[in-house]
Amino acid sequence: MSTIHVDIVCATESLYSGDANCVFAPASTGEIGIYPKHMALLSTLKPGEVRVETDQGVDSIYVSGGIVEVQPNVVTIFSDTAIRAHDLDESKALESKQRAEEAMANADSGFDISSTQAALAESMAQLQMISKMRGKGK
Repeated sequence: MSTIHVDIVCATESLYSGDANCVFAPASTGEIGIYPKHMALLSTLKPGEVRVETDQGVDSIYVSGGIVEVQPNVVTIFSDTAIRAHDLDESKALESKQRAEEAMANADSGFDISSTQAALAESMAQLQMISKMRGKGK
């Protein structure tokens, strides 16, 4: 079976670099599946799970959004924040969600809520991924 090389990097580190059978990413238009010899593609990402499937299993990595660049033999994902699924902190995500919801509820009419909505979307995506990982552990 052919493979595709995958690099997942964030502002502070490289989280994944290696070959994979396929990659699934949360593109802004919906989840995309990327296989070896995929056509060239450039897309923005929304907060969510990137799954890298190899012969050894699946690596799940949370990304806060970013960009995916696909070439026939290489996938590169750039994100401001990327965290391995098992390193996500539920209490921090719940706290962030609560702060964002309170900020939106207390906002006045002149308040720009786009950054608050982005923070809420990120915390919800993290909580969804944590819940999914718990389901796999059962």
